[in-house]
This record gives sequence, C-alpha cells and structure tokens, in this order.
Amino acid sequence: MQVRHATNPTDFKTYTTERIRQDFLIEELFQADAIQMVYTHYDRMVIGGCVPVSKALQLAADETWKTGSFLERREAGFVNIGGPAILAVDGEAYELQKLDALYVGRGATSVELASADSSDPAKLYFTSALAHASLPTVKISIDKANPMHMGSLDTSNERTIYQYIHADGVQSCQLMLGITLLKPGSIWNTMPPHLHDRRMEAYLYFNMEEDTRVFHLMGEPNETRHIVVKNEQAVLSPPWSIHSGAGTASYSFIWAMAGENYTFKDMDPVPMNTLK
Repeated sequence: MQVRHATNPTDFKTYTTERIRQDFLIEELFQADAIQMVYTHYDRMVIGGCVPVSKALQLAADETWKTGSFLERREAGFVNIGGPAILAVDGEAYELQKLDALYVGRGATSVELASADSSDPAKLYFTSALAHASLPTVKISIDKANPMHMGSLDTSNERTIYQYIHADGVQSCQLMLGITLLKPGSIWNTMPPHLHDRRMEAYLYFNMEEDTRVFHLMGEPNETRHIVVKNEQAVLSPPWSIHSGAGTASYSFIWAMAGENYTFKDMDPVPMNTLK
C-alpha cells in the first residue's frame, strides 16, 4: 500500500516534473498474482489493480486504516479491462467480461478476484471510497451503462461517456465511476476544462499502444502543468485542479470521483481565456 498525502495549490506551483509524477501519477498497478493499492488523502480514496493468473486474490484490509476487512467502512467499484474475470463477494460469484463493472457495497467481508482462464487473465482496476450505508452489490455491463455522447470531430473530442455508478444508475454512497471512449480521430478529453472543488477524481488511461502517450493537464486554471502518461497508468486529480488531456493516438479512460456532492453535473466551467 502506497500513501499519497494531499497537496495545496500554492505549494504545487513550485513542483518539479519529478515531484508532480511522484505525488499524482500511479505508474504500476497491474502485476501478476498481486494486488497493488494507493491510498490518497484526497477524500480517502483507494486506487488499486491486479492481474490474477495462477490463483484467486483476496482483497484484504491494510494496516493503514485499522479495520477488520477492506469494506468494513468502504464501498468499491471494479472494472475489468482484461480477459474474463470472476469476482466472488461473500461467496456469490459474478462473471465480468471486458469493460464490465461491479459495485460492492459497505460491509462485504470477503472479496476474491480471479481469472476465468489463466491463459487470458483478467485485469481488474478498482476504486474505493468511504461509505455511510450498505448498498447492494450490482454488476453493470457497458450496454447497461448510461451513454452520454459529447464533443465533435471538428474539435477532436468526439466521445461517449458511459456512466456506471452514479445518481441515475447503480447507487452508491459517494463513489461515482464510468468509462470514456473516444471516437476514431479524436484525442482531446474534457476541453474546455472544468473544476469541481467539492470532490476529487482519479483517471486510469488504457487501450493505448506501447509507444503512445497522453498528456494529462492539471493545476489551477492560471497555473497549468502536465504529466506524460503511458498505457494503464493512473492519475490523481485534486479538487482544485483542472483535469483534461490529449493523446498522441487513441486511448480510453476510467474516471472515478468521491467527495461532497453526488451529481455528475457538479462542474465549474473554466473559460478558455483564463487558461495559462
């Protein structure tokens, strides 16, 4: 378990490239037969990943938060970006194909992560937030997610935002999660940018080639910085930061949010003439 502490925007202005990457970029999430996790002090979110190959992996509580089980006071959303997966929650099995997701509510005592076929292992990404109530475990496939078609080819940002865990879909306490798929020829996401100072966000970039990159933009609108991101790396986005990006080729990303408000539309647009 890595721990990432919160940063205030005034100090952030002085950060070097290496310090920005150290605090906000998660470079290694997917390792064979191991669960990798990062605990951030931004809204106490946990970001994790694993590739179960030869055995099922048990999601266990870390010493960091002093609880008996991982979901004792938490909820979690899992997304499969690899081969077929089998998730067992308190003994009940759920099969997840690629881009299927699973919401698991507070209080589940046993979560096992496995691959249906070791020759085509699952690749599971998950985010977890604190929860005040226990809600049902629900599987969501991409055809059941709520699609929002946004942008245009003229502005290189034609994309579909699939909402999985949100106010009008699978219910949670505060965690929201979805997937954005860009259309061919589009490379920009969330431009013009926005802020939502009531909540943080995490991005996992995936569906990229080995030699392609995404330039993830962050920082206050008048003090922007960037992080160069490879395939299957994640970025933490503080509440005070914009969060947009452009890729050298096609890419997709999983977004997850936690914090004060529980509405996808809680955004403060940033006028283009204020960006610096």
